[in-house]
Amino acid sequence: MKILVLNSGSSSIKYELCNIDNELDENSNFHHIAQGQIESIGIEGTILSHSQENNPANGMKIPIVAKDHTEAINEILKILTSPENGIIKDKNEIAAVGHRIVHGGEYFTQPVIIDETVKKNLEKCYDIAPLHTPHHVKGILAIEELLPKVPQVAVFDTAFHQTIPQFAYLYALPYRFYQQFAIRKYGFHGISNQYITERLSEITKIPPAKLKIINCHLGNGASVTAIKYGKSVETSMGFTPLEGLIMGSRCGDIDPSIPLHLMSRESLKTNDVQSLLNKQSGLLGISQISSDMRTIIKKSEEGNERAKLAIEMFCYRIKKYISSYIGVLNGCDYIIFSAGIGERSPLIRKKILSDLETFGIIIDEEKNSKCVDCELDISDKKSKIKIYVIPTKEAIVIARETKKLLDNSFQKK
Repeated sequence: MKILVLNSGSSSIKYELCNIDNELDENSNFHHIAQGQIESIGIEGTILSHSQENNPANGMKIPIVAKDHTEAINEILKILTSPENGIIKDKNEIAAVGHRIVHGGEYFTQPVIIDETVKKNLEKCYDIAPLHTPHHVKGILAIEELLPKVPQVAVFDTAFHQTIPQFAYLYALPYRFYQQFAIRKYGFHGISNQYITERLSEITKIPPAKLKIINCHLGNGASVTAIKYGKSVETSMGFTPLEGLIMGSRCGDIDPSIPLHLMSRESLKTNDVQSLLNKQSGLLGISQISSDMRTIIKKSEEGNERAKLAIEMFCYRIKKYISSYIGVLNGCDYIIFSAGIGERSPLIRKKILSDLETFGIIIDEEKNSKCVDCELDISDKKSKIKIYVIPTKEAIVIARETKKLLDNSFQKK
């Protein structure tokens, strides 16, 4: 079964074409056959980046014209079926489309087959995820137009965190705000956390129901999640992806009075503050260099003090979360590093885990230094808590959940 996985953003679409076998279980054979993304949709300079296995199209960058998501996805279907470089002969070979949906609110606690009711409930999430959900829906509507007979499945980043207990997900605001506006912690990167939980279980041969995990998903967006016996019990992101860790351009945790103070001092409007906290802060705001950790590390090695400070702040915040989550879990079996920074930066991993020997956390510096884009146990033999680097593969989860839903639906018929 060939499944197209889409992640539709405001001006970009990431995609992967996956081939998954007929077994209906978590260990179904998964074969990734093509991937890419389109950037700058609706503006001049739109580029389609595409790669696929065993094909001359590998590593292509193609200028295209795409004024909206429908035209962009049509370009994806064209490259996948191209007579010269295509990976499939006809778009009808695509059996289903799985969508990554960032925010499902309290409407969605698990993946769903998309129908009219689902679309209406997604529209109700616009207020709590205005930067994400409307654009996900654009991707859904585009597929309806371009592949009208193909079933679609929504897989939610927030769903994995629906197991967080109420005392942990509520904020200490008047309760009526939760009742009226569903203001609560939702958490994100749930699809990644699900993959890490399942993959660690495969590696260790230990069922998720017997594991206590702290997963550090460290990319341009970053979060730490406490996973107890296969279920999320706490996570650093909150009502939006702004809460928690210092990120590429997001500030993470701050005193909530600060935005009010700045609005008064600098006559800022709501949109100004949103931009300040989400797009001008974090690593970028501290370093004034970049939101990309690779650039900041390079500048730090060249002696730039602000770059050094940004790295120290980033690692310190994560260290605080790991320490507190060991308490939340009443002990921890595994600490995992995943996503771009977590998978590729030995320096950041080493700094985060330094001076945590009292918790029984000891990194093997030689293994750590050699692990870039690899899957590896990097813990010292004396470490009581095992430390792993596991590259996250969200498309696998989306493809598996899509197939599982459709197989179950078919069996019921």
